Amino acid sequence: MTTQEILDILQRDIHSTVFATVDGPGLRAGVGRCAFPAGKGKGTDRAETLAEQPGTHRRFRKERAAMTHGEQRIYLIQELLAEDARYRDISIPSDEQGQKDLLRSLMNVRMPKPISRDFLAIQDEYLQEERDMRGITESEKLPSISGNPRIALWQGDITTLKADAIVNAANSGMLGCFHPLHSCIDNIIGTMSGIQLRLYCHDMMRKQGHEEPTGQAKITPAFNLPSQYILHTVGPIIRGAVRKQDRAALASCYRSCLELAAEHGLASVAFCCISTGEFHFPNQEAAEIAVEIVQDFLRRNTSIQKVIFNVFKDLDAAIYRALLGPDGHAEASA
Repeated sequence: MTTQEILDILQRDIHSTVFATVDGPGLRAGVGRCAFPAGKGKGTDRAETLAEQPGTHRRFRKERAAMTHGEQRIYLIQELLAEDARYRDISIPSDEQGQKDLLRSLMNVRMPKPISRDFLAIQDEYLQEERDMRGITESEKLPSISGNPRIALWQGDITTLKADAIVNAANSGMLGCFHPLHSCIDNIIGTMSGIQLRLYCHDMMRKQGHEEPTGQAKITPAFNLPSQYILHTVGPIIRGAVRKQDRAALASCYRSCLELAAEHGLASVAFCCISTGEFHFPNQEAAEIAVEIVQDFLRRNTSIQKVIFNVFKDLDAAIYRALLGPDGHAEASA
C-alpha cells in the first residue's frame, strides 16, 4: 500500500467533511475539514516489539532510551493507528518521508482525547530532535528595519523561530486543522507543537463554552516549538469584497495579540500573515493593516521590544519589504 493510498483511506473512511460536533453547552469541538483517527498498523522492527511489551514505567524508560529516531517514529505511528480498529490493515510505509506523512496525518486527524505519558514522552523527544535538525532561528538576532529598531521582517518557517510568542491563524473552534497534511499554518503549528496543543485548547474552549470570536486572542504554551507561547487569533473570512468590518476585525486580531503578549510581559512576538491564506484577505491590504497596528502599538510603553513580521511567500515578502524598507529583510538559511 502506497503512502498516497493510506492518505486516501484517511480522507475517505473517516468521512472527511465540514463538521460541527457539540462538546458541552453550545461549544463546537471544531470547525473545518475533519478526519477521525484510525486503528493499528503493521510493523516488524524493534520499535514494534517495544510498543507491545508489558512492563513497568522504569523498564519502558530504559527501552525508550535505546530507541533510534526512526524507531520513535514507528512507535508513534503504531500507537496512533492502534486507537481505532478500522486501520488494522494499514501497513506503515518503509520510506522515511512516507512515515513522516503518515505520522503527521494521524496527528492532524486525532480528536482531543487522553493519551499515555509514555506516548507524549517519546513524541516530545522525537519532535524536539526534528526541530533541532530543521534549525532554530533566534528572533533577537534578526536585523531590525532602519526606521524602527523594534520591527523585523523575516521569511521562513515560523515553527523554527525562537521568540517569546508566535502567532497562529486559528479557526473559531481553536482545535487546529483536521485536514491531513494541509499546508495552512494552523496545521503546521499543531503538528510541530505536538498532540498536547489540541488537548490544551480543547480544555480551554470547553471551559469557555463557546467558539472564539473573530478578532480576539488566546495564549497557550508552545510545547515542542522553539518559542515559549502561541498566540491564537481568528481572522475574518473574506467572501467577495472586503468590508469595513473585515478591516476592523483584522486590525483587532493584531491589536489583541499585542495586548495579550504585553499582559504576559513578553518581549518578542512573531506574526504570521493573518487571514491571507485560507481566509482570502487580500495580501497587500492585510499587510498595510498589520504594519499600521504594530507601529501604533509600539509607540506605547510596553514590554514588547521586538515584533517580527514573518512571511513565507515571496509575494508577502515583497509587500512587507516595500512597506517597511529593505534593511529589515532576512531570509531563513537553507
